[in-house]
Amino acid sequence: DKEIHDACEKAADEWNVSMQERQNEVAALDKAAQVIKEKTGGAEAQAYGLVQTATTARTHDYAAVLSQIVEAGRTGADKSISALAVRVKAALASSADPFAKVKGLIAEMIERLEKQAADAAAQHEFCTTETAKSTAKKEDKESEVESLSAKIDKAHSRISKLKEEVANLQGELSHIAATDKELTDIRSTEHAAFVKAEKDYSDGVDGVQMALKVLRDYYAENEANASAGGSIISILEVAESDFSKLLTEAREAEDEAQEAYDTQMEEDKLEKTTKTGGVKYKTQEIGQLEKAIVENTDSRDGVSEELDAVLEYLSKLNDQCVAKPEPYEERKRRREAELAGLKDALEILEGESIGFLSVKTVTRHMH
Repeated sequence: DKEIHDACEKAADEWNVSMQERQNEVAALDKAAQVIKEKTGGAEAQAYGLVQTATTARTHDYAAVLSQIVEAGRTGADKSISALAVRVKAALASSADPFAKVKGLIAEMIERLEKQAADAAAQHEFCTTETAKSTAKKEDKESEVESLSAKIDKAHSRISKLKEEVANLQGELSHIAATDKELTDIRSTEHAAFVKAEKDYSDGVDGVQMALKVLRDYYAENEANASAGGSIISILEVAESDFSKLLTEAREAEDEAQEAYDTQMEEDKLEKTTKTGGVKYKTQEIGQLEKAIVENTDSRDGVSEELDAVLEYLSKLNDQCVAKPEPYEERKRRREAELAGLKDALEILEGESIGFLSVKTVTRHMH
């Protein structure tokens, strides 16, 4: 970006310098034309009737005209100005109507330079406008790519975190399930033991009570033996009390164990519901984020293609608008073409010169 900016700045500076040089050239040419107009108006009418007597005046005028053109060629960037000086000098020396010829050459050169200046200005305006527009568009596309990339990276980061959270929740659910199974197995074992103990204690109480009834009925009918049976009945009554107490304690322990188990199962159920919901919603969010990543990636690819097109266009603008050293072969080709054109012009002028010299010779003989 900085390279393109610097290149454009350099091109603008070079263009400004070139424009100033063109203005200097045009000013010099205008001044040369004015010199011709001011100083040769009367001489032009007499020069061709009085050839021998006008030579000194014409020489002075030639010097003024050529001085302006040579100066323009020395300060300007266009080497054809120097060629113009040669053509003007040849025209003045050889043309049947030298001043008209010089005026035509200068007017032609002014027209060409003005067209070059207009073309250069239009090109400069085009380059400045297109470079600014394309640079702004490039920055917009780069911002879009950066924004979309940030969204994609953020989504990837969020997905990683969600997947980790889902894995943790699934691990906790597995742990709860394993714990519940273990508690259920323990509860089943405890309950089975209670059922057996409850039956044994109940049967014991019933048996002792039945035995006590038998003994009490017997000793009630046989009071003579009641004193001996009293101790047995007392032992059985103690056994009945113990069995009843153990039965009550077993039932209380069973109730407490069952209540604790039910409470734990209810808590685990709520926790499983919460964690299962968390897994569900986090999994849904992962799916939505993955879809968004696909969409944003497609959008980023599209914007990247647009950015590549803008960069390619900027590169072409850079090649078109930023001045670069001219290759030697191109300079050689252009120079040969210029030389060929100048030689053709000189040949034409030399042809005109031969005709003009013939006219002057005849005029002198007539005088």
